[in-house]
Amino acid sequence: MSEDDLCFATATELATWVREKQVSPTEIAKAVIDRIERLEASVNAFAKATPDLAIEMAADAERASARGETTGVLHGVPVTVKDLFDLKGLPTERGSFSQAGHVADGDSPVVERLKAAGAVIVGKTTTSEFGWSGMSRSPRTGITHNPWKRGFNAGGSSAGAAAAAAMGFGPLHQGSDGAGSIRMPSHFCGVFGFKPTWGRVPHVPVRNNDLVSHVGPISRTVADAALFLDATAGVHPFDHTSLTDSDSAFSANLAEDIGELKVAFSADLGHARVDSDVTDLVERAARDFESFGCRVEAVTPPWGTQGPELARFFWAVHESPLAEHLDAWEDRMDPGLVACIRAGSGHSAGTYLAMRALKLAYIERIHRFMADWDLLLTPSVSVAAFPVERLQPAHWPDHPWDWLSWSEFCYPFNMSGLPAASVPCGLTGAGLPVGLQIVGRRADDSLVLRAAAAFERARPWAQHRPSHGDQATDQDCGEPC
Repeated sequence: MSEDDLCFATATELATWVREKQVSPTEIAKAVIDRIERLEASVNAFAKATPDLAIEMAADAERASARGETTGVLHGVPVTVKDLFDLKGLPTERGSFSQAGHVADGDSPVVERLKAAGAVIVGKTTTSEFGWSGMSRSPRTGITHNPWKRGFNAGGSSAGAAAAAAMGFGPLHQGSDGAGSIRMPSHFCGVFGFKPTWGRVPHVPVRNNDLVSHVGPISRTVADAALFLDATAGVHPFDHTSLTDSDSAFSANLAEDIGELKVAFSADLGHARVDSDVTDLVERAARDFESFGCRVEAVTPPWGTQGPELARFFWAVHESPLAEHLDAWEDRMDPGLVACIRAGSGHSAGTYLAMRALKLAYIERIHRFMADWDLLLTPSVSVAAFPVERLQPAHWPDHPWDWLSWSEFCYPFNMSGLPAASVPCGLTGAGLPVGLQIVGRRADDSLVLRAAAAFERARPWAQHRPSHGDQATDQDCGEPC
């Protein structure tokens, strides 16, 4: 098989080929490593590639195959890990100079489960500093370029994961999502991203940001994301919020019919600014659900307008503990993050609790709304990719830190913990990807995946591959540019 055959194969295909001994884990790993070494400089998707570890893990998988054993559903399948998560013996630097040299002494639970499922880890992917923004840049690793247009935002904070997926650096990429950080980069890079229900995949230690940071996959196909959940979902003793329900048939029912569902569609949630090229593609995608037999109705959610004030307050307040780094590192930190930290500092406990009461009421309204619908469709993001050095597109109002202005569709479903996916639904006239967001009720992850799979069958996307810069320059290597 050629390099492209192996690097753009799905995780489902690779696992089958390994199991049937059509290809070895080492062959797959070497093909992916060779592609990373040849093309990584054009995108800068990795905080640290791990070719030696990948070959070692692939060799272990190959020996197991020779004995007639498989270690799990990802046996021999290449994966990446986001550099907010620990991989034992390797740096976890979180895109920040303040964390340089920190070496993990153990694996995060999601990494433990990927290893137990037989995955082969090819590297740690880039993130915005501490995962604070939807921009694909950090002081520590520089710019991660959008594979569809160099110099443009690949999204964040799971920037490298989405860029790696689009570039064929393996089929499965672990991400996390606190206000869209799986769905935004998936939208910008033209890949599939899934934020599961809160607690579906354990996150240890539980983050001190009021239960918004979800762990999930970025991939080129829905089936691969479901396979990731098969490997990683389930209760964990160290995460008291992890789910104990039995929804675990993520891969098993993707082909089931979704006809007769009640589907709400909102182009703006009643308040969001959205560029017309995004609206046009998403409205067309929503109409496709009628052809599946669904009843689709345009709606204006009554809770929509309450979101922006809450999102901006809590995003800034939950970044404010990072003020401990300012004295020593401010001049080497992302200026937008510094502005956000300062905006969130100094609030009283009374103010926080009063805002949290409003937030809890907002969350209840979202859940009550969803009780009347099987799914909600929206744009994933308000804009297509724009120059990465900016926090807002040039035709949008400037702000020192508020990137949330173009991501109004994401954070409501972090606050409410609902499952939400971004599935590619087309290219703008400028050739940039756009994602359709599919939101489900709490714990209805399988239905969201089934709906995304139905859309994927109607509008196949994985065959689309971005052009990329084979001609790298000396400035492409990860220094800020």
